[in-house]
Amino acid sequence: MAKVLRVGHLVLNVRDLDVSTQFYTEVLGFQVAREPTEKAVFLTCGKIHHDLALFRAAPDAPPVTPGGLGLNHMALQVEDFEALREFYHRLNELGLEIDHTRDHGVTQSVYFHDPDGNAIELFCNGYEAPEEGLKAMQTQESLGGELVIN
Repeated sequence: MAKVLRVGHLVLNVRDLDVSTQFYTEVLGFQVAREPTEKAVFLTCGKIHHDLALFRAAPDAPPVTPGGLGLNHMALQVEDFEALREFYHRLNELGLEIDHTRDHGVTQSVYFHDPDGNAIELFCNGYEAPEEGLKAMQTQESLGGELVIN
């Protein structure tokens, strides 16, 4: 049976392309992969054609509602715990509200929202090898507790 290899990219409808582009490039470090049009911008982490696309939503689009149908959150991996700590402090310095932090065991995570209210998880892996993380996910009873970042 054929199977999916990986999640290729994420596409978000956003209210203001300029504000969202600025957020994803200046706060999270995405790079513009293709010059924006009036309808869309394509962003990359620097390794593939695009990791994230932002499309202009219809003017009458309802706002994102926590717990509603659709995207619960997107998870963006950072290199290691030190990078996660750096992002945590940067988000605080920029006055962005951190929803919560979590030590899931398989990952350590910081949760917050983009300008449209989409939930974002920045995470680093808790295991060196992907196989170790997969095994832990399959056998771990608890998804951990609060993560304290100094």
